[in-house]
Amino acid sequence: MTEQKTGRLYGVGLGPGDPSLMTLRAVEVVAGADVVAYHSARHGRSIARSIVAGHLRADHIEEALVYPVTTETTDHPGGYRGALEDFYTEAAARLAAHLDAGRTVAVLAEGDPMFYGSYMHMHKRLADRYPTEVIPGVTSVSAAAARLGTPLAEGEEVLTILPGTLPEEELTARLAGTDAAVVMKLGRTFPTVRRAFEASGRLPEARYVERATMAGERLGGLAETDAASVPYFAVAVLPSRVGAPRPERAPDGGEVVVVGTGPAGPLWLTPETRGALAAADDVVGYTTYLDRVPVRPGQARHGSDNKVESERAEFALDLARRGRRVAVVSGGDPGVFAMATAVLEVAARQEHAAVPVRVLPGVTAANAAAARAGAPLGHDYAVLSLSDRLKPWEVIAERLRAAASADLVLALYNPGSRSRTWQVGKARDLLLEHRSPDTPVIVARDVGGPAESVRTVRLAALDPAEVDMRTLLIVGSSQTRWEQGPGGRQVVWTPRRYPEA
Repeated sequence: MTEQKTGRLYGVGLGPGDPSLMTLRAVEVVAGADVVAYHSARHGRSIARSIVAGHLRADHIEEALVYPVTTETTDHPGGYRGALEDFYTEAAARLAAHLDAGRTVAVLAEGDPMFYGSYMHMHKRLADRYPTEVIPGVTSVSAAAARLGTPLAEGEEVLTILPGTLPEEELTARLAGTDAAVVMKLGRTFPTVRRAFEASGRLPEARYVERATMAGERLGGLAETDAASVPYFAVAVLPSRVGAPRPERAPDGGEVVVVGTGPAGPLWLTPETRGALAAADDVVGYTTYLDRVPVRPGQARHGSDNKVESERAEFALDLARRGRRVAVVSGGDPGVFAMATAVLEVAARQEHAAVPVRVLPGVTAANAAAARAGAPLGHDYAVLSLSDRLKPWEVIAERLRAAASADLVLALYNPGSRSRTWQVGKARDLLLEHRSPDTPVIVARDVGGPAESVRTVRLAALDPAEVDMRTLLIVGSSQTRWEQGPGGRQVVWTPRRYPEA
């Protein structure tokens, strides 16, 4: 008795729509298949079938996999997802019957079968049971870039592919933080997608492509596209910025954006900050912080020393007065002992009154260090700088006493440097007048960087020799707890409730 051989399953990528863009392998597989299956809405028209129509034989068995629901509501007890799950299970069973009978089944997929395609639902249900081959196809992303005649991504640019069905805020954040992007699945999502492009500041760059390589193809600017005319088979494209002309601005069209890069590298950058840095004509900052910013073609970089904040601000504002879009880079959060105040002080002068200044937040050192240690800032706390470069030590000492007597947790910035070696010892002795010698002190150095070190010591044992400008200190209150966590790790946290008197 001869054993029945099972058939072979093919996921066939057909490309973006033009039949001439099918691969030779796709044509070969369709021509040789016993069964040709394709998805469609309830109207029964299938774009996939129309692409291969010239290769169908009279004896082909056709399996139309008709969705029970697309965008309309459903009374299925499992809702929209439940209806689709049942449909995919039933469709897979129909194809399995052909495969069990020894027939070769070609499941058609517009674009590429594994890229937002319906085929993948059949693949997940059948590929572990039957011999399977996936034939890749030209995606709508590649077709859109080709039809626009513009590079999609170049060099080290990051290309982000997004479904238009994402929430508007998520789309906005991702568009702001990437170099190039394609947003799929437009149609009814178009108004949301357009607002996200506008909110991210990317709308002027965005292009629109409808039915790339198909009859009815339409290209244009996204901003000028009528939402009522947008079908599902359309994409929004942010092409490569490399070599693209910077938008022309009037002399009064410049601005200064002060951005916080967080305490260390790119993991600490917000999407909003990434977007502002990418959009800038000029990037200005202390050289150490400037080195954290990716180099972009056509963008001017202006590095300077750490102690020339006012001069740096003046330079940035002068560039903006000439119509330049300037990003001033600051470590941590620009509003916490950093560049935002320096820029705003200079911007308050009459000659700069017309220059818009925006401040974008970043992760500040106190929050970064606290997170590494646990939650020492879980209750009221005060933030002070121990640097006496811009205020006298007497003022610092008075504020330390006030905060310590109020039993606040303290985050101490700028505790020491090569030229300031005695402040930490003085601060420790002053605090010991109000705090127990066993009060936990977090000594956090280079948080997020390659030399990161975060440890906890007793206040009485705090050694000034171990503290420099890259260190931040967090001094606990009388309520702060210092305990040993899993694996011997020290965990410091301050309870949310304060005991009643």
